[in-house]
Amino acid sequence: MHSARIVLSAATLAAVVTTGAAQAQYFDVAPQRTAAPGSFYAPQREDSAPTRVLAADPTGQRAGAVTVDTRRRVLYYSLGEGRAIRYGIGVGRAGFEWSGRARIGRKAQWPSWRPPAAMIKRRPDLPRFMEGGLDNPLGARALYLYSGGRDTLFRIHGTNEPWTIGEAVSSGCIRMLNEDVVDLYSRVRLGAPVRVI
Repeated sequence: MHSARIVLSAATLAAVVTTGAAQAQYFDVAPQRTAAPGSFYAPQREDSAPTRVLAADPTGQRAGAVTVDTRRRVLYYSLGEGRAIRYGIGVGRAGFEWSGRARIGRKAQWPSWRPPAAMIKRRPDLPRFMEGGLDNPLGARALYLYSGGRDTLFRIHGTNEPWTIGEAVSSGCIRMLNEDVVDLYSRVRLGAPVRVI
């Protein structure tokens, strides 16, 4: 059974942000649970309660920026005024770690998936194409990372393996719980800067 979470209204959230009333509080975690792809939220499993909290922003980035801390396995969406939304993430396994700067070049709901050629070479059992949906490894939403106008092939995306959050298991993409990536997707704008450290 899911533990109870505090749901803050927009006014309460604004008060917390402006007054610094809380170091970290849960908020906006009363999702609609529907199973159909195309719905706003993906179904939630017992081991996948949202990780997002309002927290002090250690990144120094401007509002709207995304910072991925691969060592701590958290992602920050900066709100400004010293506050951020912090999410738990899964990161690249040994040999697939990376760091650098990018921008959100594309956003997709229930994205389809074409494994890159290098991944297919490592895993010839993978499908060459998979439609978006509950079984797709990109989950409910994907944010495509671009650098110099080109797709890096790295993504910030949902997952159908919620137990991998907090782990180093991917081929370099940043995984989030579906409910968390839906929340981030609704906030982040195309062109937003992304820093991976």
